[in-house]
Amino acid sequence: MKIAGRLDRYVASLFVASYSVAFFLVVGLFLILDLAGNLDEYFEPSADGSVPASSLVVRFYLYSIPFIYLQVSPFVTLVAGLFTASKLVRNNEIVAALNAGVSAQRLVAPLIAGGIVLGGAMFGLREWATESIGYRRDLVLDRIVERRESPVYTEVWLKDPHRGGTNHVRIEKFTTVPGEGAVIEGLVATIRDRKSLVAISADIARYEEETGRWRLVRGERRGVEPEFDAVRIEYLKEVRFTPRDVHVLWKEQERPLDLSFRETNELWRRDPDDVQLQTLVEYHKTFPLANLVLLLVGLPFLVRHERGRRLEKLVAGFLLCVFYFAADFVTRSLGMQGILSPLMASWLPVLFFGSLGVVFYSSMKT
Repeated sequence: MKIAGRLDRYVASLFVASYSVAFFLVVGLFLILDLAGNLDEYFEPSADGSVPASSLVVRFYLYSIPFIYLQVSPFVTLVAGLFTASKLVRNNEIVAALNAGVSAQRLVAPLIAGGIVLGGAMFGLREWATESIGYRRDLVLDRIVERRESPVYTEVWLKDPHRGGTNHVRIEKFTTVPGEGAVIEGLVATIRDRKSLVAISADIARYEEETGRWRLVRGERRGVEPEFDAVRIEYLKEVRFTPRDVHVLWKEQERPLDLSFRETNELWRRDPDDVQLQTLVEYHKTFPLANLVLLLVGLPFLVRHERGRRLEKLVAGFLLCVFYFAADFVTRSLGMQGILSPLMASWLPVLFFGSLGVVFYSSMKT
C-alpha cells in the first residue's frame, strides 16, 4: 500500500494504456472532422488553376496535432479514466480491493495523480508548442488558404504603456518581403510623455535585426499643435516591438485562444484595461485544471456502483464532460465581453464542477 507500490503501479499502467487509446481516438476524431470540413477549401484551385502541394497540407496537420490535443486534453484524460475504471469494474478488481480493506478512493488515487501531472504537462506543452511551432503552423496555413509566400496583416494596433502615458502605434499593412525582411506600409505612432504629445508617421518601415529597430522611409516627427514643424527622422526609437510582436497582435485579433500564457501576459501588460486579455490570462490558469476536475466528477459514476450497465455510466460521465465544456465556453464568452468579471468567468466552472467532484469522490465506497 505504499505510495508508488505494486497497486499504484498496476492502476497507473492501466491508465497509461487507456490514455494512449483515448489520445488516438479523440485527437484522431477531431483531426478527421477538421479534414472533412476544410480539405475542399485547401485544395480548391486558385485563379491560375494551381493548388497547394499535398506535402504542405500534411505539414500543416503535423504542426496542428499539439494544438488539437490542447483543445481536447481534459476530454482525453476523462475518457482514459473511464476506460481504466471500466476495466477494474469488469474484472471485479474494485470488489476485491474493498474486501481487502482498500478504499475505492485509494484504489483510483493514481488516476487523480495522473490528472494533476497531465494538467501541468498541458500548460507546459501550450507554451512550448506556441513558441516553437505555432508561428510556422500559421505561415503554412497562410500559404494554403491565401496562396501567398508570406502573410499580410492589416490594421494592427499596438499599445505601449509607460510612466508618461500610453503610446499608440497603428500599422496599416505588415508583410515579409523576400530579401528585405519585415516591412510595414503606413505607420502612424502617437507618442505621449509628461510634457507633450508627438505624432510620428512613415510611408515605409523596415525592421533591422542588427539594431532591433524600425528604419523609416520618409519618416516625420511633429507635435500635435499646428505651430510645430515636422522633423525628418530615420528610426522609430520611442516604441520597441518586433515582427513577432505584430504576429501576436494579429493573433489576438483573429485567434485569441491560440495565444500562449506568456504572449497573453505580455499583451495584457501593454493593455491592462482589456477585459478580453484579463479573461484569457485567467483561462490559461484554469483550463489545465479540467484534467483533474473531470476525473473527480466522472470516475465515481463507474466506481461507486459496481453493478449495472457500464455503457450507461460511460455515457453519464461523457455528458458531464460536455456540460463542463459548455459551461466553460459560456462563462468565458461572457467574461471576454465584459459581462462577467475575468476571475468569475474563468474560475466559476472549475469551482462548481470541482466541488461537485469532491462530493462525488468522497462518497465512493471505503
